[in-house]
Amino acid sequence: MTPSSLPLTCTHPRYSGARITAHHDGFIASFKAMASDCEILLETQDKHIGSARSLAEIAVQEVWRIEDKFSRYRSDNAFADLHRKAGEWQTIDEETYRLLAFAAQAWELSDGLFDITSGILRTLWTFDGSDRIPTAADVDNLLPRIGWQNIGLRLQQEQPQLLLPEGMELDFGGIGKEYAVDRALGLMLSAAQQKHWPVALLVNLGGDMACSGPRLNGESWTVGIERPDRDDDSIATLRLAAGGLATSGDSKRYLLKDGIRYSHILNPKTGWPITHGPRSVTVAAPTCVQSGLIATLALLQGENAEAFLQKTGLKYWLIASDHSDQNVQNHRQ
Repeated sequence: MTPSSLPLTCTHPRYSGARITAHHDGFIASFKAMASDCEILLETQDKHIGSARSLAEIAVQEVWRIEDKFSRYRSDNAFADLHRKAGEWQTIDEETYRLLAFAAQAWELSDGLFDITSGILRTLWTFDGSDRIPTAADVDNLLPRIGWQNIGLRLQQEQPQLLLPEGMELDFGGIGKEYAVDRALGLMLSAAQQKHWPVALLVNLGGDMACSGPRLNGESWTVGIERPDRDDDSIATLRLAAGGLATSGDSKRYLLKDGIRYSHILNPKTGWPITHGPRSVTVAAPTCVQSGLIATLALLQGENAEAFLQKTGLKYWLIASDHSDQNVQNHRQ
């Protein structure tokens, strides 16, 4: 008898509990990564769970590899090494260079609003629902350590190099999970094509997702936009047939003091949360990285978020500040 559920193997001892389970017309691989509940939906013409398992293990291993390499919460990874060599030009690998080059483009296109050096603000801001607001003086003292324009990035004799000034930090939190989605999906598709397996795939890392196309029966994937402040309910149901989908908002991370809600989306130029913005923005784009970037940039526009989204020509769903059902605005350009 074919088993209906199998563990996913992993060479890293820290990770366990990942499984793949038969479900309706396909399989679901479930695991935890990047502080999120993650899943991969797989449909293959080969109904044996072993075929789907081999694809899922490729994706899960890749997500964990990216988390291990770029996590800012570890002191023993390549990302920590970058910071230990601050103040000098250092050679970096091609993958790190590509991510930094993407961040540089995002910084330039956003007029400095998307800045991966602003993660250092987390030392002052802890968005745990409390009323602990840092002082203006503390924020001002930290601002000189923020600014992508101070980062050096170059190709020296075809080798990528980075100059990270002392006292500054990098943070891939704004693009890392979306990058992992696209990488995991791409590796599974490549492996399936090598074996000539017709497949339909969807990777979902904590609500940031991408699919390979429609399901094998030609139907779109059904996904939900989470209701702010509730994990067990969706405020809208979407149909995803291609590309990526990502959501940015303050449903779980915020501060509240004197009746004022402070979003965790921080303006790197001021060091303070954006104001008068929507509670949540979901964007559909060709890739998950693009979706996540546009969603974040929209929130950084504050009250001008919708005007910014309209200019992109992309499909988006916006939840206004009072997050009632009537304020879910669905725009299909």
